[in-house]
Amino acid sequence: MSGGEVAGILVAVFWAILVSFLAVALARLAQTLRATTKLVADVTEQAVPLLADASNAVRSAQTQIDRVDAIASDVQEVTSNASALSTTVASTFGGPLVKVAAFGYGVRRAISRKAGPEAKEMPAKPSRRTVIVGRTVPSARRGKRKKD
Repeated sequence: MSGGEVAGILVAVFWAILVSFLAVALARLAQTLRATTKLVADVTEQAVPLLADASNAVRSAQTQIDRVDAIASDVQEVTSNASALSTTVASTFGGPLVKVAAFGYGVRRAISRKAGPEAKEMPAKPSRRTVIVGRTVPSARRGKRKKD
């Protein structure tokens, strides 16, 4: 065998190895494409019902929002009616009630003036203890010093 024939055999062997590797790579690529196609088909089968369910959920949520909006507008109307009623009652009864209270106060003052000085209330005695922030302070600490 000559050098050209050996070189031809080597090239043919390397070419056969290269073609084998490419055939294996193409077979794996075809397997990956089949798996991808199956995955896309499965996702499509599951996505359509999910999208229909999502659409129904959105419609239901919109219906509930419309109901809540109607309830909120009714509550707002009731609140404004209650406010108007409160204002009406205050303006209707407020003035006369103030006049009755003032009249009662005037009558009490007039009666107390007629009764004389003995009818006046005596001022309350100061307590021996003072409450400060929920605690009781003895009278000696209020500024009075004990005499030794």
